[in-house]
Amino acid sequence: MFKNKRIHFIGIGGISMSGIAFILLEKGNIITGSDATENKNVQALKEKGVNIVIGEDPNLVELADIIVYTAAISNDNKELVRARELAKETYERAEFLGLLTKEYEHVICISGTHGKSTTTGMIASCFLEDHQNPTIQIGAILPKIKSNFHVGDNKYFIMEACEYVDSFLHFFPTSAVILNIDDDHLDYFKNMDNILASFTKYVNLLPPNGNLILNSDDENTMKIKYNKNINVLTYGIKNDAQVKALNITYDEFGHPQFDIYYNNEFYLHLNLSILGTHNIYNSLATTAMCIIYNINKDAIKKGLEEYHGVERRFEFIGKYQDNVLVYDDYAHHPTEIKSTYNSTKNIKCHQNWAVFQSHTYSRTKEHLKEFAEVLKNFDNIIIAPIYPAREKNIYNVKEDDLVNLIKPYNKNVCYLPTFSEIVDYLKENLKKDDLVITIGAGPINEVGLKLLEK
Repeated sequence: MFKNKRIHFIGIGGISMSGIAFILLEKGNIITGSDATENKNVQALKEKGVNIVIGEDPNLVELADIIVYTAAISNDNKELVRARELAKETYERAEFLGLLTKEYEHVICISGTHGKSTTTGMIASCFLEDHQNPTIQIGAILPKIKSNFHVGDNKYFIMEACEYVDSFLHFFPTSAVILNIDDDHLDYFKNMDNILASFTKYVNLLPPNGNLILNSDDENTMKIKYNKNINVLTYGIKNDAQVKALNITYDEFGHPQFDIYYNNEFYLHLNLSILGTHNIYNSLATTAMCIIYNINKDAIKKGLEEYHGVERRFEFIGKYQDNVLVYDDYAHHPTEIKSTYNSTKNIKCHQNWAVFQSHTYSRTKEHLKEFAEVLKNFDNIIIAPIYPAREKNIYNVKEDDLVNLIKPYNKNVCYLPTFSEIVDYLKENLKKDDLVITIGAGPINEVGLKLLEK
């Protein structure tokens, strides 16, 4: 379907858009693109010979057979306007990705509010260890493939399936994982009932005899109504589940060790190289998917034990002055930050420092109290400027609102308006054997990188 086509991407530098562009480039298509800013994804595509403009160039649209654009692109974008004037074949990113998946025999989609990138990376790693050759599309850099994509054969497509603006309703899954369902993206969904309705529509896209993997410990996930003609496999720790973790312990660095039981029989023992109880759940979901596709048990064990995470998911990025540990985490919802805090707690240090940048004004307003409730537990908290992403501040929310909610419980909190000031403050106040973790889905990771600059 997509071969020898000229395909133009508006917003090509995004993690998902760039991955799709690379896949189509490898399949023999001619790719062009545009983006508002230069980034490493744009640079990587340019190195492959892709013509990309920074800004807008309607001339590229005129030469294209197909136009793909991200949901963040406004309707007055010159390229998008020109594409519609010319009645070009035009698709929003998720719609186009859904069409692309139809070329694959098995489409394995990983969904949920938290943990999609990590679990997608885990499943991909196990399939690769078993010498399968899946096509992979992931919303982060997976060290095993040194990229956010891998072009394989047409048997397996392993991919994240995000619920925001109902994107995953454009896909054609044959197997789906629901990791958890939380109250996120309320700027679009408004309430939990609408979120559950969206996930219910999504799982009912599965074909007869399709596979659905559910977290039995997540109350909202278990509310989903699904067709009775699909195969359902549950996983969990607390409740009855077909794939279950037992005998859980943690080493001195917080890495979990546990036994996995399948249908009440011992299946394998794991020693994870990544932190946190949430990653036990992610590895159980991965094991369940691997069981469905008969992935070799040794490949599952190796794929999971040698998995060190994807970029920006509790990623260790270095030591400051040889004794201060510096981490970065993409967490941007209170539930995710709680998991980050619990992981941090298991690392021996003098004091911990959380540098938090909230992602979007709407999410900050909606979860202000919950953010304060979890952040107050860190020893020291620095609040960075809110990252607006696609929004304007029509919500009348400020960084000091968060500081004022935390301060009665932890006086070691402050707001600093620039990354440079945050770095300077850390350099002045860090002590031997402290731990710093930058938290947020925006560019807050730059703080850690600047701190480590020689």
